[in-house]
Amino acid sequence: MLVSLLAVGCSSTPKEQASAEKKAVGGTDEQIFLGDTIEKNYDPNVIMKRGEAFFDKEEYSEALVEYNHFLDLHKTHVLAPYAAFKIGESHFKMAKSIDRDPEPLNKAITALERMRKDFPGSRYDAQAQQKIQECHDWLAQMHLFVGQFYYRRESYLAAAHRFEQIMKIYPDKPVAPDALYFLALSYHELGADDWAADNLTLLAEKYPTSKVAADGRSLMAKLGNKKSDTMIAKDSSATPFSDARPYAPSSSSPDLPAIPNAASAFSANVLGQSFTACRLGAWC
Repeated sequence: MLVSLLAVGCSSTPKEQASAEKKAVGGTDEQIFLGDTIEKNYDPNVIMKRGEAFFDKEEYSEALVEYNHFLDLHKTHVLAPYAAFKIGESHFKMAKSIDRDPEPLNKAITALERMRKDFPGSRYDAQAQQKIQECHDWLAQMHLFVGQFYYRRESYLAAAHRFEQIMKIYPDKPVAPDALYFLALSYHELGADDWAADNLTLLAEKYPTSKVAADGRSLMAKLGNKKSDTMIAKDSSATPFSDARPYAPSSSSPDLPAIPNAASAFSANVLGQSFTACRLGAWC
């Protein structure tokens, strides 16, 4: 009797263990990563599950492989728009901060715009539009970050170029008032106070309630006092400032002064500083 009971117990244990192991694997969907069968490589549900599993684990590079694999094989599948959206979202998730490489954001914009083109009117269209705007918000902040970095390093011309780019590409973004104020500061540091005043006037007119509006008014007052002192000095001086050139607004940007061309738009005397022409034709 004892022997028979042991025999029954021993015979049932492996089955129970196998059943428990199978249940554990099935509960976590880990079976989609096991084996290398044709079904697992081509079945749309399996491919999508792998992509979602990688995405949930924040392994976005691996998720991209699966989502792209899904689209390569199943472009007309009902989940194809979703896979295309997840490609853009994966690139977006790979962006770390505003002081890092903007390439993931550019790839996200490209992927999401392609998704909207390939699957017009899909249920993910509104989400794609929102993500694209978030990407542009990040890129605008990156331009501001880089411009402020150049400004702190006293590379005022390079800083002005970044701030000007923000005003041309992202005039409606939250960083626009800061960019306009720092653009005026950069011109002031370069000695181009007339251009600085033009930007401060635009700041007061277009962003009167921004957090830098008061700083802009203070700088404008400072420029006004300096201009008055300059006029008095010029009246008492026998030698006029003959190298000065009048400011001509850029035809491509009527509301903002264009970044001066280093080779022809102004001389070193106009800026009140001595510059050295670099090999690339820019002022250093």
